[in-house]
Amino acid sequence: MRAANLLLAAALFSGAGMAAAAPAADTILPSSITFATSTGYWEEAKGEIAIERAPSAAQPAAISAEPRHGYYKIFAVRQPDRTSKVYLQQIAQADEGPEVVSTLELHEFTDIKPYVTDIRPENSTGIIKQPGLFATVYLKTDPDAEPDGWTVMIDEFGEITVEKASN
Repeated sequence: MRAANLLLAAALFSGAGMAAAAPAADTILPSSITFATSTGYWEEAKGEIAIERAPSAAQPAAISAEPRHGYYKIFAVRQPDRTSKVYLQQIAQADEGPEVVSTLELHEFTDIKPYVTDIRPENSTGIIKQPGLFATVYLKTDPDAEPDGWTVMIDEFGEITVEKASN
């Protein structure tokens, strides 16, 4: 009986320790983020940023003399009415880990109030050899309709294009 109690106590303590060490699931990624993908590649020299910076209440990041580089992240955020807003982020590869450089709402999607059903990168291998981004956002404007593909492209100069995909 005593051995069983010791095993039960050990299981409870080890489980409690694991629960305390692991972050809560809702602090990792909010449930309103329905689809996300990281893709593309960017590189810049001092003071250049490919997409518009969002104002931040936090202290501004120090501008380094070294060129920065990183990738893009595109994600959908579900709204209370079940439609989604789509955002594009520019992420820098820093020594301390990934750092958000800017976040931009893609109003081309917000204006049509889409039901986003998927977001896919052009290349899922993780190897991007040219600067820019190409991703497809699948969406519906009517919940009972078939989804349409919309492309989000960023060229090597940082110009963003959002348009309905043509097959």
